[in-house]
Amino acid sequence: MDDALVRAGRALRLALLIALALLFLVPFYLLLRNGLSTEQDITSPEWTFFPSGLRWGNVRELFDDSSVPFARSLLNSALIAVATTLGTLVLASLAGYGLARIPYRHADKVFYAILGTLMVPAAVTFVPSFVLVSSLGWISTLRGLIVPTLFSAFACFVFRQYFLGFPRELEDAAQVDGLGYWRTYWLVVVPNARPVFAAVGTIVFIGAWNAFLWPLVIGQDQSAWTVQVALSSFTTAQVVRLHELFVAAAVSILPLLAVFLCFQRWIVAGVERSGID
Repeated sequence: MDDALVRAGRALRLALLIALALLFLVPFYLLLRNGLSTEQDITSPEWTFFPSGLRWGNVRELFDDSSVPFARSLLNSALIAVATTLGTLVLASLAGYGLARIPYRHADKVFYAILGTLMVPAAVTFVPSFVLVSSLGWISTLRGLIVPTLFSAFACFVFRQYFLGFPRELEDAAQVDGLGYWRTYWLVVVPNARPVFAAVGTIVFIGAWNAFLWPLVIGQDQSAWTVQVALSSFTTAQVVRLHELFVAAAVSILPLLAVFLCFQRWIVAGVERSGID
């Protein structure tokens, strides 16, 4: 009787997981199905699981569309996301390590001030940031899109909390060998903190890749468009190009899937150790 209940419980959990997995995959199915369909198939009242003929030429049409430089937008988004991620990891980890380990009587005050910035709505700093970037002549440049977003108070908080629990024995051994704070950080702390770097880096990368409002305002020239701005151009007041919109959305999520698949092991470990919800 007990074995039967255990097997029934396992079967129920398995069925629930399969149902949730299928529900999770529905948006990806819609992207693929509509991206490889015609406008008539997408808007037809008679729904089919897949159209009779998959239009793989929609992908070529997307990149051949002269009105939307989608390939350039992909490159811009990749450069911005990678640069923002690397810059944020370096600055936030250094700040977090300094606040956690370097003796300074005002360290807590600095930390609370950083946390206070998380309570300030982004709309409050948006206009001053735009005025500053404009005065520097960085409109429609990668510098204007990257530099203002390099530091993250959230990432600083995560690193500081993680480094507070980092084994002091490793750092003490490094100091006995004559290493200072900088070399201890670079040679001892960073190699042993790869999971939290992967977790924070993935969050920052996804945020930078999906950013829309700041790139929309700063990237006024088509040469500075990002993927999200390019996607918005397929839906205007005059025309809605649904098949290009869906295939572009499908292409735009591939880098995010690749990042997750490459770093998923470290991401899970980093979330467990840093306490990210």
